[in-house]
Amino acid sequence: MYVPGMKLSNALLFAALAIATSAYADEVEIVDATARQAGDTWSFSVTLKHGDTGWDHYADLWQVYSPGGDLLGERVLHHPHVEEQPFTRSLSGVSIPDDLNEVIIRARDSVHGVSGQELRITLPR
Repeated sequence: MYVPGMKLSNALLFAALAIATSAYADEVEIVDATARQAGDTWSFSVTLKHGDTGWDHYADLWQVYSPGGDLLGERVLHHPHVEEQPFTRSLSGVSIPDDLNEVIIRARDSVHGVSGQELRITLPR
């Protein structure tokens, strides 16, 4: 049975669901990252933003890669940060080859996997 206005109400319902879902389903965002040399190794501080909802969906990892795709270091995030957004975590002791002047930061969440966003950092040598 056809009800006048049904298409409009379905469209409004779909739009409302899409907006509500997107608030919880976004990939992790890399807000900022810094690198500091400490002797022969490097320390990184990375700030992430994510709509962590709890143990079922949270930002769980960030990584440091060479421009050639080699994994240089990673920081596992062992718990959700529901009430702390954005948040910054550090990683020290990362060995960076002397011929690299740039690294790439990637981040992951427990639902979407690795984000499509990357952040390139020029190393202050």
